[in-house]
Amino acid sequence: MSRSSRSSDVLWLARLEYRFHAWRERRARKRGQRPTVAAFPGYGGEKWVRVVGRVLIVPPVPTRARGEYASVRGWRSFVSVPVGFAQVEITVDGVTHAVVADRGGVVDTVLPASLKPGWQPITMSVEGSEPVSTRVFIVSDEVTFGVISDIDDTVMVTALPRPLVAAWNSFVLDEHARQPVPGMAVLLERLVRDHPGSPVVYLSTGAWNVAPTLGRFLRRHLFPAGSLLLTDWGPTHDRLFRSGQDHKRENLRRLAAEFPNVRWMLIGDDGQHDDALYTAFTSEFPEHVAAVAIRRLSPAEAVLAGGRTAVDDHSAAAVPWVTGNDGAELLERLTDVGVVDD
Repeated sequence: MSRSSRSSDVLWLARLEYRFHAWRERRARKRGQRPTVAAFPGYGGEKWVRVVGRVLIVPPVPTRARGEYASVRGWRSFVSVPVGFAQVEITVDGVTHAVVADRGGVVDTVLPASLKPGWQPITMSVEGSEPVSTRVFIVSDEVTFGVISDIDDTVMVTALPRPLVAAWNSFVLDEHARQPVPGMAVLLERLVRDHPGSPVVYLSTGAWNVAPTLGRFLRRHLFPAGSLLLTDWGPTHDRLFRSGQDHKRENLRRLAAEFPNVRWMLIGDDGQHDDALYTAFTSEFPEHVAAVAIRRLSPAEAVLAGGRTAVDDHSAAAVPWVTGNDGAELLERLTDVGVVDD
């Protein structure tokens, strides 16, 4: 099959996916359900903000318990109906902007704003619905340090690369059964404490569907508040599934361009492609990297994850590069190389 034929097939699948979601949306609206915005924490500079969210029709879910700590099965995150090309109103510092979601209902836009550094509130609404509040972290022009961390098998044990285990974790497992990687919350909190005003970005190949679950997980296990950058599953105009590696690569480069004065602490694991991605980014933008920390999977986790990726020899790297089994070891190694104060 030629490349053009394959591209046509993938484009057809993308159109089919959109039509399927449009059909689900029509059915939901006939039942009287209306869309809302799932607003996620974003970030920005002193003159702009990057706002992220998703427009969804969320089916009513009966629960015996209420509140953030009610039991939630992973599959419930995927039954909401995305509303493509919805008109969304975003209010930042008293100014309302009209934007359009993409075909998957995702809102990812940059808006002008003059906000003070730190966490600042914004609201989002669709079709006159009640405004939904979220926050954006404004990075001062004087800040020179930031943290970018993977999530799966870096801060949360998921064994994501193995399809059956990934499906179990994403669709079946109660979110309260998910376990944090020991010591990682302490490591990230220490980095933020030692560098006041530094941004934290959780950059993952996970789907936007699980963003609320991830947010609750991070808060529940006392990880520092940060912005979420996830991706959207499904076919695109030229491929059957979106590339998680491309998603990470593009956002790393984007963050480097958006914050030219910031040097990033990059945190990942050896179960996917973090080492290769961070190696390439460090080679291309050494002035934007403060250090790299790679968590080594345990033997059991490596088996579930389908093995480890080879970690290159970084002894001659231009920036400090450390590995460890958990957050405590990584913190110790970063202290040894002078990235973290003793």
